[in-house]
Amino acid sequence: MTDSAIPSAVPDRPAPQHSAGRSLVRTLFSDRKALAGGIILLLAAAIALLAPVIAPGDPNDFVGRPNQPPSAAFWFGTTSSGQDVLAQTVWGSRISLSAGLLVGILTTALGTLVGMIAGYVRGRTDDLLSLVVNVFLIMPSLPLLIVLAAFLPPGHATIVLVLTVTGWAWPARVLRAQTLALREKDFVIAAEMLGESRLRIVFVEILPNMLSIVAASFVGSVVYGIGAQAGLEFIGLGDTSAVSWGTNLYWAANNSSLLTGAWWTFVPSGACIAIVAFAFSLLNYAIDELTNPRLRSQRSLRRAMRRRRRRA
Repeated sequence: MTDSAIPSAVPDRPAPQHSAGRSLVRTLFSDRKALAGGIILLLAAAIALLAPVIAPGDPNDFVGRPNQPPSAAFWFGTTSSGQDVLAQTVWGSRISLSAGLLVGILTTALGTLVGMIAGYVRGRTDDLLSLVVNVFLIMPSLPLLIVLAAFLPPGHATIVLVLTVTGWAWPARVLRAQTLALREKDFVIAAEMLGESRLRIVFVEILPNMLSIVAASFVGSVVYGIGAQAGLEFIGLGDTSAVSWGTNLYWAANNSSLLTGAWWTFVPSGACIAIVAFAFSLLNYAIDELTNPRLRSQRSLRRAMRRRRRRA
């Protein structure tokens, strides 16, 4: 093949690096649902960062009589031990949100690395990595979570490690399938002919065209991390001395708050988990709209119909 044949393959590249990122950002900011989700997440992050200002002092301090309902003195009431539920909810956001973000980053990074290498290299490397991915996919995740969390020392790092080990396989499988489709494109073939290394082709040529899928995987992994971390701590497999939304639910259940009618001890933490997950779902909707041509065309059709009604 002559040199003149190489440039003809380059224009078929699906999306340049900078345009893929800008397209994702434009879609996120133009979608009302994604904007609402982003505002909720920014508010949650601000509450976590400003916890010492919003609720100064130790959230485990005994500040009043046990099981006081919400009042002007204690907006969220007190626990069965006399601790401020508002302070525990605010401080608990730090561990819960950080655990979700760390799990999202680690699972997405590991899944992207394994999935893209398996999809591009193929051969024995693909067979071996796919076998490992399939083993983790068919393995029951809940029993594995419980076993790992029970035998490892309790703590924030242990929860993040356990959730990463059990959660990276799904992103890897999705990204492997997408890499298999992109590796046959003309811009990848042109890069191979130019003598670029495999790592550069994978992470510089192919990865920018999958930013929206990676972002969607990250969002799903964060929601998984927050919910699974709360679930493990709820059944007593976390560090119960730390303050998080999961441990708040654990102590509420341990002290029979549901039976005694002290709903204010578990509703705030449960509502925070649900609201944050809902916000991430709103954000993921815009990302899915960017990656799904059918949703993108439906959105364009709705906009065109609204403009026509306004003109009429």
